[in-house]
Amino acid sequence: MNDFPKFFGKVPVGAKGQIVIPAEVRKEMGIKPGDKVIIISGPPHHKRTFSIFPEDEFNKFLKFFDHMSTLKDEFIKQNKK
Repeated sequence: MNDFPKFFGKVPVGAKGQIVIPAEVRKEMGIKPGDKVIIISGPPHHKRTFSIFPEDEFNKFLKFFDHMSTLKDEFIKQNKK
């Protein structure tokens, strides 16, 4: 994606609460039928906001923060000396 963030349009919420991810989004983000997506609310000051992540990208995100937590622990340990 060259332009970030990118506006992809708007979609209706159906009677069952379902939304359709537009074809352009699915193509650009590599989302295929059967893939799972993660939905996260927030941030706290935007109570009606949510983000959708392809599951594999969300897992990369979690691994990154796990690594950062390890670095934080090492930093704290070294600075206690």
